[in-house]
Amino acid sequence: MNGRILIVDDDISTLSMIQIMLESQNYQVTVAYDGCQALEKIKTQDYDLIITDLKMPRMNGIELLKEVKANYPEVEVIITTAYMTIETAISAMKMGAYDYLTKPIENLGRARAVIEKAVEKAKIQTENKNLKNQLTQSGSSYCGIIGKSKPIQKIYEMIEKVAASDTSILIQGESGTGKELVARAIHARSKRADKKLVPVDCGSIPRELLESELFGHKKGAFTGAVTEKLGLFEEADGGTLFLDEISSTDLNFQVKLLRALQQKEIRRVGDTKQVCHKKCVNGCSF
Repeated sequence: MNGRILIVDDDISTLSMIQIMLESQNYQVTVAYDGCQALEKIKTQDYDLIITDLKMPRMNGIELLKEVKANYPEVEVIITTAYMTIETAISAMKMGAYDYLTKPIENLGRARAVIEKAVEKAKIQTENKNLKNQLTQSGSSYCGIIGKSKPIQKIYEMIEKVAASDTSILIQGESGTGKELVARAIHARSKRADKKLVPVDCGSIPRELLESELFGHKKGAFTGAVTEKLGLFEEADGGTLFLDEISSTDLNFQVKLLRALQQKEIRRVGDTKQVCHKKCVNGCSF
């Protein structure tokens, strides 16, 4: 068995198609016809992934997503809908959705790949949670990181070394292995610990909005920019900016990001002037 998946959809034909596809890939599949029924099933069975339609009676996909992330954070959620807009996608990703699939699902190869990665991430998160619970009972903890093996002790030593510096830091590792915990530990052990740690999930912000989110924008810079907005670089000034999943951004944006990290200078969207923030340590990039 590759994993346990709950499919939630009031459209029987779509539900059956996804079920057949997943069962052929050796997943254990359960079905529900609305969000309320799904929640009842989640109470009695553990799942790695929930694939839910957006528009359903009694409880829609966004409402189900909120309930799952509030009570079962290690379970991943994929939204499926024929009505997905950029705004809806942003909202769903910010609330914790792993990804979304547009109906009708025609690109089965992409759908399988997204589902496989989501299940893999959920399994890692569940394993980490179980390990953390076990090690918490033994009293082994360092800035929220649980472990006392020789490899993890070396990581603690490295955290202590880099936390004393004001340089940008690259943290690498597979999804779910605790990169954010390391970033938070670096911040906690640094001289910036009393300042803000501002986390940014670059993978959940659409490409066309990422530059504005990080660098800010001037009033009138684009349609909808009715006021001036400070970016997250400026919000993190004096503290640590934690950039997650920067590899998911396009190359043109990475050039601008590299300049910001190297020169400690940014330019708000629609502005002609550089903003210099020498005190802002953009500490952790992934």
